Amino acid sequence: MGTICGGVCGCRQNWPLPGPATRALLATSVGHVLPTVSRLAKGMGLAVSSAPQLVDIADERGGRRLETLFHRLARELTAAETEAVRVVTDPPAGGAALTVRLLTAPTLAVELARRGVTVEVGVLAEAELWSVYQPIVSLADRSEVAHEALLRGYVDGREVGGGDLFFVAEQAGWLDRLDRIGRESAITGAAGWLGRSDLFINVHPTSIYRPQVCLASTERAAHDAGIAPGQLVVEVVESHAIADRGHLVSVLEHYRSLGWRVALDHVAAGWSSLSLLAAVRPEVVKLDKGLVQELPDAGARTVLRALVDLAHQLGAVVVAEGVETEQLADEVADLGADLGQGWLFGRPVRPDPPVEELEGRWQPVVPARR
Repeated sequence: MGTICGGVCGCRQNWPLPGPATRALLATSVGHVLPTVSRLAKGMGLAVSSAPQLVDIADERGGRRLETLFHRLARELTAAETEAVRVVTDPPAGGAALTVRLLTAPTLAVELARRGVTVEVGVLAEAELWSVYQPIVSLADRSEVAHEALLRGYVDGREVGGGDLFFVAEQAGWLDRLDRIGRESAITGAAGWLGRSDLFINVHPTSIYRPQVCLASTERAAHDAGIAPGQLVVEVVESHAIADRGHLVSVLEHYRSLGWRVALDHVAAGWSSLSLLAAVRPEVVKLDKGLVQELPDAGARTVLRALVDLAHQLGAVVVAEGVETEQLADEVADLGADLGQGWLFGRPVRPDPPVEELEGRWQPVVPARR
């Protein structure tokens, strides 16, 4: 039984999907469509042979390129064109059985839907994805104590940010899959150079259905990367956390059971922030960039001081985001923030090739669970 979420989470959409195919027949009476299909297939190195109103495509390397072809067809053909093409995967050798298969074959539109392929999914399937890392520093001595991982992608010849990637993924029903890719890219990309620093990883709580199942591959990635559980800090954006408070708390408790810590991101003034702080009791509180950058406004200073005091009362470390000037760094330090993040300290960058890990035993910068 396959799942649209990529076979990692078996608890959401139990929609049977076609298995990998090594050969496909596409048939249509619309004259201009099959030349487009042939061109794309040949460009991918697939074996292509044609007959009137029929194209036969074979993948001699096991089917991965044929699957990629389906993604590209979703992007190249219009909805009307995919409705006009019928497709048979791994057809019988010939004769009556082949004729029956062709007569009863689904349209390409149906085949793409069965495979969970949309235009948006096609974009994601072909994207090159990687993580960049932004330093988080101690405001006391400006030493780097952590890095936040951020997902980036290369799509259609241009680099796009994580926000755009996750927007497309959510529209296409791939949020859980991209969230997993982001978590594991963050971990594997940090292996070899992270040293004793902490690693902040963004997660979307709604992408986790049963933590024991959905997070299994992420746990393996951390183990294989040699990153200590106490170095991992999962970062939850406030706006993502308010939909289902009970589910959120259960997911966060699973993180903590693994030895990971929890950061609540984009914390600002308002009832929702204060309510979440009390419910989640995060180990890290990240002050909203927009509020920080209102300093030295007296109102912003009052609100930020209250948030810092509350976070400290809950036992949390406070990170001020959006610190881009020395004046802002001094302001947030005076208000009691512990750590800073922003362009003043470094922009998100793709790491250099792995270097030797720092010597010495790792010690947590952010306190463990209370």
